[in-house]
Amino acid sequence: MAKKHNFKVGDKVAYSVQFLKSICMSHSEMARGRGEIIGFKEYGITLAEIKWNVAADDCAGLVNVCNLAKVGPNAKFCNVD
Repeated sequence: MAKKHNFKVGDKVAYSVQFLKSICMSHSEMARGRGEIIGFKEYGITLAEIKWNVAADDCAGLVNVCNLAKVGPNAKFCNVD
């Protein structure tokens, strides 16, 4: 069963700072990407379908919700350790 998440269709999202640091991409186009969730797919994990505001090469169309953060003031979006 997939882990419960707090995202819904229409949420504005970005890759979380923690995820970007873990793949050494915290200063890349991926880090500047912002998008909107347009749907979800369940494959044992939950993947969010995202319409990004950057080139398709820079950000994946399906992203594990564990690697996302809502855009705005929250610890996963801001660089707070």
